[in-house]
Amino acid sequence: MALKTVLLDELRDMYSAENQLVKALPKLAKGAKDKALKAAFQSHLEETKGQVLRLRSVFALLGEKPTGQHCNGMEGVIEEGADALEKDEEGASFDVGIVGAALRTEHYEIAGYEACIAMAQGLGERKIVSLLTANLREELAAAKKITKIGVPLIRRSSTEPEPEPKPKTGKEKYSAKKSKEDETKASRDL
Repeated sequence: MALKTVLLDELRDMYSAENQLVKALPKLAKGAKDKALKAAFQSHLEETKGQVLRLRSVFALLGEKPTGQHCNGMEGVIEEGADALEKDEEGASFDVGIVGAALRTEHYEIAGYEACIAMAQGLGERKIVSLLTANLREELAAAKKITKIGVPLIRRSSTEPEPEPKPKTGKEKYSAKKSKEDETKASRDL
């Protein structure tokens, strides 16, 4: 497989990821209780829309269509954000869970853009590198902003009392079962 083909696969993955986030970020903004976190998600939604447009420009420069691949990784990371929104946590602890999910999302994107940039550099595609670097800078800034918002939330959360344990939901039981299976499979190789 030629490098351009690999780059196109990665770019389609990123394009799918960003489009999924355009749909997910409003849910995170609506669910967040902390005003700064809510505002950060709303602001990053606008950046994400711009990132989608930049990716379209990248595909135009390559003479290719952006569609044709679904990003399963981002789908999973977004599902973790949805899970965080469903938690029964109170106070700052609720938003801390959302911060964790949001940071995983940002770091997934950062890794994707870094890989695409390296490939575009290998192909000598300077204009594409420039467009992708703009997206990467926004993702790095978003991660930094979310971390900054998260620090005082973590401090507040650490002083909150632990809630009384509640029965696990069906989803939590399934997740615990899958976690045990993962551990069992991995322990054979350790």
